[in-house]
Amino acid sequence: MTKKLFNDYLLKFLIWRLRYISDRNFILLIGGIVGVLSGFAAVTLKVSVHSIEKVLTRNFDINYANYFYLAFPLIGIVLTTFVANYIIKDRTGHGITKVLYAISKRSGIIQRVRMYSHMVTSAITVSFGGSVGLEAPIVVTGSAIGSNVSLLVHLDQRKRNIMIGCGAAGAISAIFNSPIAGVIFCMEVILAEVRISTFVPLLIASVCGSLVSLSLLGDDVLFSFQLKDQFSTTDVPYYFLLGIASGLVSVYFTRLNYKIERAIKKLNNIFGRALVGGVLLGTIIFVFPPIYGEGYTTIKLLLTDRANEVLNTSLFSGQYSNIIVLLLFLIGVLLIKPVASALTLGSGGSGGIFAPSLFLGGISGFVFAGIVNHISGHQVISPSNFTLVGMCGAMSGILHAPLTAIFLIAEITSGYELFVPLMLVSAIAFSTSSFFESNSLYTKHLIERGDLIQYDKDRQVLSEIDLAKIIEKDLLRIKPEATLGELVKLVKKSKRNIFPVVNKEEELVGVITLDDIREIMFDKEAQESVAVDSLMSSAPAYVSTHENMQSVMRKFEITNAWNLPVIDNGKYKGFISKSRIFNTYRTKLIRQQKE
Repeated sequence: MTKKLFNDYLLKFLIWRLRYISDRNFILLIGGIVGVLSGFAAVTLKVSVHSIEKVLTRNFDINYANYFYLAFPLIGIVLTTFVANYIIKDRTGHGITKVLYAISKRSGIIQRVRMYSHMVTSAITVSFGGSVGLEAPIVVTGSAIGSNVSLLVHLDQRKRNIMIGCGAAGAISAIFNSPIAGVIFCMEVILAEVRISTFVPLLIASVCGSLVSLSLLGDDVLFSFQLKDQFSTTDVPYYFLLGIASGLVSVYFTRLNYKIERAIKKLNNIFGRALVGGVLLGTIIFVFPPIYGEGYTTIKLLLTDRANEVLNTSLFSGQYSNIIVLLLFLIGVLLIKPVASALTLGSGGSGGIFAPSLFLGGISGFVFAGIVNHISGHQVISPSNFTLVGMCGAMSGILHAPLTAIFLIAEITSGYELFVPLMLVSAIAFSTSSFFESNSLYTKHLIERGDLIQYDKDRQVLSEIDLAKIIEKDLLRIKPEATLGELVKLVKKSKRNIFPVVNKEEELVGVITLDDIREIMFDKEAQESVAVDSLMSSAPAYVSTHENMQSVMRKFEITNAWNLPVIDNGKYKGFISKSRIFNTYRTKLIRQQKE
């Protein structure tokens, strides 16, 4: 089918739907379609990664497996770097950050290439042992599907953002078979505000994603577990302490991950960075094999009383029965995991921190229970329960998504037996983490650059204003060597009382206002003898089209000015007026209220 023929059919469909389908029902229909497509994408990614992993590890000798771990991560990161930069031509890194940026600064428009780019690159990275997860890449894929489907059927910005949320909800629901967690993740992380009209399409998309996964994979999801130990109220003090510990672990992960990632990105050569990161990551995995890939296999061993097998492929494989060695080994894994994840992403790999946060939390919970039980001399608390609740705590603290953490663990354990400790640990971990780190890794970069405003409607609307589109260019320029007489001629033509003084190099050298020349402008002698550069004054401040609106408004407030010149790369572009900003703000606010 040619593009023209497709567009003709699409136009006929859109005309038909305007006649027979209400906007509300159409949003529900498109939300379901986006959920189905996201579900298919999630299944495809999961099957692809696990198939590649089976091929790579098929003939592993348990005694020599970690020698393969030295090479595989390096190959994976270099291959990902090549594919991302020369074939797909899309950047890797924190995918969910890109989704949040698209919603905040690009009117919900996500490039088409991201409907598959993060699937391909993350499949390579994770299957070759990159220490990250598949969840964030599939969320990016689902969000990109939602954005582009909404563009195809001509939805406005607000509805487009809803479709982005539908894609994210469908993806999480499909990959974990957890429809409630999919909806809540979207509400907590992706969309800033959710109304009832938004909530229903998210539900439909999430259910559709889950149904696709169940139909194609059955119960073969990324991670699932059946509870075997009951919750006891006598464990509450221990859960309280676990919540604090999980919050501190979350802060440790966030800060160390951020620093390591920034440090390795200082290497400008992309393949040099990939080689350094790959070698360092391979070395870490050689010493601590559980860090290879997503880490869910290790968590399953801890949950099913097979913790001794964690040491199988490590340098400590002869020490299974020694619980002290096992706990010290897992503490080492806990401490080095943030470095491994940061190296994977910073050196050019593709993936997310969703799985690392669950992995880190599971290890934390098991180690906590192991220490308590070892000190007590017998099993006081359930290692499997504390492993699960620890996953919830770390996810709540690292992702700043406490509700998602609660419902995800509740759903993947097929019950709500642990609901009370999940709520307790999630709340404490989130509060502890937020005390030290007010932003999650997803939002930290964007908020520092001023590209994301949360929970402040006025600032959100202001941040959506594009400075380049509201520059006023009707101010008449004058050269610094011109005379007062030439300036007076401009005054007669101009409707403004500000005159930028611009030299031959298009540089702003000063500003003259009508008040500056009012007393001498009709003096014939002064008109011929006085030069413009003797009358001009410096602008109180300059702004750039690359600045965020908070910075611009701060300059207006400090200078008390109503007009400020715009300078980009040293060149004069025009003026920005406070009144123009306020008018644009008002227009955007009215439009949002109507939508």
